[in-house]
Amino acid sequence: MELTELAPAVRRILAGGLIALISLIALNSRVTLAQPDADVVRVRAPRVALTNVKIIDGTGGPAADDRALVIDNGTIAAVGPSAAIKIPGDAQVVDLRGHTVLPGLVGMHDHLFYAVPPGLPDEYVSTARSFPRLYLASGVTTLRTAGTMDVSKDAAAKRRIDRGEEPGPTLHLTSQYFHRLEGPPDGDRIRRLVDEQARAGATSFKAYTSLRTDELDALVKRAHEIGAKVTGHLCAVSFKQAAELGIDNIEHGLWTDSGLVRGIGRDYCPDASRIALLFMNLTVRHREIVEIISTLVERRVAITSTLAILESLAARSEAVDVRMRIILSPEVHEKWQRASIARAERRAEFAPWETVLKQEMAFERAFVAAGGHLMAGSDPTGWGVGAGGFMDQRNVELLVEAGFEPVEAIRIASANGAAFLGEADRIGTIAPGKQADLVVVRGDPASRIADIRNVVVVFKNGVGYDSARLIESVAGMVGESESGPIMRLIELLTPRSRTQQMAMYAGIAILLVILLTSVQTWMANRKRARRNA
Repeated sequence: MELTELAPAVRRILAGGLIALISLIALNSRVTLAQPDADVVRVRAPRVALTNVKIIDGTGGPAADDRALVIDNGTIAAVGPSAAIKIPGDAQVVDLRGHTVLPGLVGMHDHLFYAVPPGLPDEYVSTARSFPRLYLASGVTTLRTAGTMDVSKDAAAKRRIDRGEEPGPTLHLTSQYFHRLEGPPDGDRIRRLVDEQARAGATSFKAYTSLRTDELDALVKRAHEIGAKVTGHLCAVSFKQAAELGIDNIEHGLWTDSGLVRGIGRDYCPDASRIALLFMNLTVRHREIVEIISTLVERRVAITSTLAILESLAARSEAVDVRMRIILSPEVHEKWQRASIARAERRAEFAPWETVLKQEMAFERAFVAAGGHLMAGSDPTGWGVGAGGFMDQRNVELLVEAGFEPVEAIRIASANGAAFLGEADRIGTIAPGKQADLVVVRGDPASRIADIRNVVVVFKNGVGYDSARLIESVAGMVGESESGPIMRLIELLTPRSRTQQMAMYAGIAILLVILLTSVQTWMANRKRARRNA
C-alpha cells in the first residue's frame, strides 16, 4: 500500500476514534443536572421592581420596612420608601409582602470540594459543578475559594459561570495549599510556586498549617509584589508572627494559634487539641489574647469566622442540616447519617469543643470591638457535616449567637468580605449604582436570624434564580465524582503546571516520532515484500 492509499485509511481510523471518544465522554459523564439553567431562573427582565419589602442594606444599620427597589439591567437604580420610588412602566413587578431583601453574601472561606464522611475510599471529591449552585441557592453571590485541591478545575468552573453557561456566584480563586517544603526553606521555590498558581488563575494564596516562617515570608512578599493577598490556616507560625510578616488574613480564629503554647520551638506545629485546651482556659481579657488582638488590629489583619465548622467539632445537633439528605448521593448519605448519629451519641466526648466554640465567639466579639475586620465563611470540610452555602447561612446564625445583632452579622457576611476583596464599590451593600446581587428571604432575619435559610430568590447581576430549583438540580449528586471515568482520565492527564506541560509535550513528541518511525518501517517492509515477490 502506497502513502496515498494509506492516508484515507488513517483518516477513517482517526475519525472513527474521535467519534468513539466523544460518545464515551457523553455516555460516561455523570453531571446530569436535573434541570437546565433556564428552569432555575425565576426573574429575568431588563427592569425589575421589588415592592412592599423589608430591606437590610448590609451596612449594619436597622432594617427598613415598606421599601421598593428597582433593578435596571443588572444595576440597582433606586431604593427607598415605597411611596417615594417611581416604578418604571415596563418593569416586571414582584410584590414581596412578608419578605426581606438583603445583600448577596460574600463567602470568604468556601471551597469547591466536599470532605466526605468517614468510611468512604475518597477523602475529598470535587464539587466544582454542584457547589456553585448550592452557594447561589443559599444567597452567596460572591465567594473566595480559600484554598483548593486543583486551581485549574476551579478556574474552569469560574469560566463556565462567567460565560453564563452555568449558574453560580462570582468566584475569586485562591491557590492550592502552601505546605512546608521538603528540606530547608527555599524562598525561590516558593516564589516560583506563587507565579505558577497565578498563571493557573489564583488571585490570592493560602498558607497552611505546616508552612514555616521563612516560607510564609517568601509567600507574602511575592504575593504582594504581584498585587495579591495571602490568607492562612496557621499553626507552625503564630498569629503575631504572621501579622508581623504582613499576612493579610487569618482563617478560623484563635483556637488554631500556636502562639498560645509556651516553650515550643521555631516553626513547630503542636497538636490542634493542645492549642484548643489552652485556649479553653483563657479569657479575652487575658494579657496574651489582648496583645494578639492588638497586633492583628494594628497590622490590619482580617479574621475569617468559620464558627459553623467549629460547631460540627462540638457535635452539636444544630450542625446537622437536614437539607443534606436532598443533595447527597445515596452511598454518601448513608455514611453521613451514620456519622451524624454516632457523633450525637458520643456528644459528651466532644464537650471540650463546645467550650472552645464559646471562647472563639468571645474572641470574635472582642476582635471586632477593638476595631478588627471580621469576615465570614463556611469551610465545608470536617467530617462531611455540611455543604457549601448551607454552612454559610449557619455561620451567620452563629455570629448572632456569639452576640452580634442580626444586621451586624449580615454586614460581616456581606459588606466586610466585599471590602476585603476590593469590591465594596460594586457589591456587599444595597445602594443605587451597585450591582443587583440580592437575596430575597421569606420572613424577617433582622428579628429572627434563622429566617436567613428561607431563601426564595437570589439575584445575581439582576437575574433572579429560584433557590429551591437550584437545590433540586443537584439532588443526589454531592459526594460522588462529578465526572465519568473518561472525563476523570482526561482530568488526570491534564497538566497543572508548566513543568507538567513541558513533560506532556515531550511525551507527545516522543510518541509522534515512534508512530512516524513505525509507519515508515511498515511501508518499507511492504515495499521490500513486493519486490521480493
